[in-house]
Amino acid sequence: MRSPSMKVPTAVFTRRLRIGAWSTVLSVLAATLLTGAVAAQSATAAAAAGRLITQNVDERNQISLGGTLRPEMTAANDRGAVSDSLMLEHIYLQLSRSAAKAAAADAMVDELHDPRSALFHKWLTADQVATRFGPDAEDAAAVSSWLSSHGFTVHQVYAANGVIDFSGTAGAIREAFHTEIHKLLVNGHEHIANAGVPSVPAALAPAIVGFVALHDFKPRTELSQRSNYTVNSAYQLLVPGDLETIYNMNPVYARGTSGQGQTVVVLEDTDLYSTQDWRTFRQTFGLDRKFGPASLQQVHPQPSNNPNNGGACADPGVNGDDDEAAVDVEWASAAAPSANIVLASCADTNVNFGGFIALQNLLTGRGRPPAIISLSYGNSESALGASGNQYIYQLYQLAVFQGVSLFVSAGDSGADTSDQNQEFAVAGINVSGFASTPYNVAVGGTDFGDAFLGENSSYWNATNKHDYASALSYIPEIPWNDSCAGQLLTTVLGFEVPYGPNGTCNNTGTDLLEVVAGSGGPSACAYGNSPIPGIVQPPCQGYRKPLFQYGMVGNPRDDVRDVPDVSLFAGNGFWGHYYVICYSDPTPGQYGAPCTGAPDTWSGGGGTSFAAPIMAGIQALVNQSSGSYQGNPDYVYYALADEEYGFRGNGSCNSTLGNQVGGGCVFYDVTLGDNDVNCQPLIYEGVNYGTFNCYLDGAVNGVLSVSNNAYKPAYVTTTGYDLPTGIGTVNAYNLVRYWPGSRLGGY
Repeated sequence: MRSPSMKVPTAVFTRRLRIGAWSTVLSVLAATLLTGAVAAQSATAAAAAGRLITQNVDERNQISLGGTLRPEMTAANDRGAVSDSLMLEHIYLQLSRSAAKAAAADAMVDELHDPRSALFHKWLTADQVATRFGPDAEDAAAVSSWLSSHGFTVHQVYAANGVIDFSGTAGAIREAFHTEIHKLLVNGHEHIANAGVPSVPAALAPAIVGFVALHDFKPRTELSQRSNYTVNSAYQLLVPGDLETIYNMNPVYARGTSGQGQTVVVLEDTDLYSTQDWRTFRQTFGLDRKFGPASLQQVHPQPSNNPNNGGACADPGVNGDDDEAAVDVEWASAAAPSANIVLASCADTNVNFGGFIALQNLLTGRGRPPAIISLSYGNSESALGASGNQYIYQLYQLAVFQGVSLFVSAGDSGADTSDQNQEFAVAGINVSGFASTPYNVAVGGTDFGDAFLGENSSYWNATNKHDYASALSYIPEIPWNDSCAGQLLTTVLGFEVPYGPNGTCNNTGTDLLEVVAGSGGPSACAYGNSPIPGIVQPPCQGYRKPLFQYGMVGNPRDDVRDVPDVSLFAGNGFWGHYYVICYSDPTPGQYGAPCTGAPDTWSGGGGTSFAAPIMAGIQALVNQSSGSYQGNPDYVYYALADEEYGFRGNGSCNSTLGNQVGGGCVFYDVTLGDNDVNCQPLIYEGVNYGTFNCYLDGAVNGVLSVSNNAYKPAYVTTTGYDLPTGIGTVNAYNLVRYWPGSRLGGY
C-alpha cells in the first residue's frame, strides 16, 4: 500500500535503480552506442556523422524499396493501371539517418526523462532536433533534386523527422520508381495501390527508407458500435458522471484541478458533423453547470512557411469518420471538463492520412506544439511495412523531443490488429504500428466485471442522478472481449474450453464469432517487411523494449516493446455497459441519433477510441497540477506502477476487489480474463496458407494462440503488467497526486 507521505521522485527512481532496471539498460545502451552515447555531448558528436550518399546516380543500377505492397493487391482485385495523369498528392518519402544519429536520438529521449540527468525535461525545438538528428542536409538535397528531375513537385523537406513531401503523377511514379499504380476493387470499394515493389537508383538507396504509403487504404478508427449481444446484464450506460466516480476524478476536481489552462488536441481526418453535439453533451451531463463553459475549436494546421506547400492541410469536411471525432472531443472533455479541446484535422490525400498531415504540421510549424495529443486510429505493423513504421517512429519521437504527451488507441481486435472487425482472425498475432512505438502511451481497453461476478447491483444505483450518473464506486474490471474465445464468456456459457469441436467457438452460432477485443501484444514487425503483407514473418522484428518497461513485474522477457501501457473502460455493451455519445449525423450508413430526451436513446459504443482521449484528458489534470510539459508519461507510469506492484504484485490493488480495493492505489491491476479472439486458417483466392498463431484442435474455428499446436491463448491477464491491459487502469486522483512535482500534496 502506498503511503501518502512517500517522497517522489526519489523513492520511485531509487527503487528503479535498486532493481537494476535503469542502470542495466543504460549500460546496454552505452555499450551498443558510440562511447558515452547517453551523454548530451556524445549525442551531439554522433549527430555529426557524414553523408549516406557517396556515389553518383546511375539510373541503370536499381535497388528495391520493400514494405509498400498491400495484401489487397491481388489478381482478383486488380482492375488495371490508372491513368498516367492521375495526380498523387503529398506523397511522403521517409529518409534514412545514420545509425549513430538514430542511436543518439534514442538515448537522448531517455535522458530527457531521467530525473538524475542534467537534461531532464530540457525539451528541444523542431529546429534543434533537425540539426542534431535529422538526415544529412546534402543527402536530402540530393534526393529532392532527383525527384525534381523526374517531374515531381517537392513541397518541403521536414528535416526534424526526415520526410520529403512531394507530389506527382502516376506516370512519373512509373517512370522514376518503376512501379505502376493500379485500380483495385475490394469488397465493392474502389481503391488504388502500387502493383509492384518500387525501386530507386542504388546510389540514393542508403538515404531512403521508403514510401510511407503509395496507396489509398487509410487507417481504421478504433471505435466499435454498441453490441447487439449482451451477457448476464441489463444495460448500464456510462456517462461522464460515472467516469468521474469509477476512476476517482472528483477529488481532483474538488481541489480546483479540472484542466484549466490546458489544451487537448485530437487528431482526425474529418470535421465534426455538428459542434452543437459537443455542447449538448456537456449541457446534458452537467459539465457546463459544474465546471463552467469550455472551448472547442476545429483547426486545419498548415505547414510552416513554405508557399509551395499550399493545400497540404485541406479542410476535410464530414466524411464518415465524424463519429470518431464526436467521441474524441466529447470524452476528452468529460475527463478534463475545463480544458480547451482542439480538433486538428486535414483531408486525406489519395496516398496520405489526414491525421498524420495534421500531426506533421503541428510538430514542425511555428511556435511550440500542444502539450497533449490524442490519436484514435490504427493499422498493424505488418501492414504498414518498415517505411511506414519508421515514419511513425520518427514522427512520435519528434513529439516527445518537444515535451508532447501522445496518447494512441491500442486497437479493438485483441492480439490481431490486421483483422479488426472481421468474423475471425487469419493473420496471427499483430499489434498496431500506430501504438507500438516507445514514444507514445498505448491505451488499451477493459470492460466492467460486475456482470460476470454477479455483482451488478453492488455498483450501480437503481435510479439515476439528475446528470444521469448511477455508478456507486470503482467497479471490478476485466479485459474488453466480445469474442467466443474469451475464457470468461466460455465459463458463463457453460463450456470447458473455447476451442475444439466441443468448445464455445464451434457451438454458439455466428453472434460470437468476431474479432472485437481490446488489443495488446508484443511488437513484432516494426522493422523488416513480411513476405505476406499483413502477417508477421521473417525478416520482421519488433521495436526494442524501451527503458521504462524493463524490470516491471509481469512484463514478458521478450526483449521487445509490449502494448498496451495502460487501459480504461472500452466496452461496447457486450457485458452490459457502453459509452454514450451525442452524435446526430443522420447520413445513411452512420448510426447517429437525435441527442434529445434520456441518453439511452442516443448513440453509443465502445473501443479504445474512447480510452485514448480520456487518458489524454487525465494527463491535462496532471499537467495542470505539475505545471509543465511532461513528454512521454510512460516513464512515470511504469515507475509508479513498479513502486506499487513491487516484485510480486499488490493484492490490495487487485481490480477484482472492486469497491474494496485499496485507497492508495494509482493503478488497478486487472487479473481476471483475457483478450483472446477466434481464428481460422488463412485462405485467400482459393489458396490455403495454413494457420498463423491459431489453435484449431480439429475444429473449424480455433482461438488465437502463441502456438499452432497447443492452447497458449493470446493473451491472459496476470499480476502486474499483462498484454491484455498493460499496467492496469487508473485512480486519477492518486495519479495526479503522486505525479512528481504535483501541487496536490502527494509528494
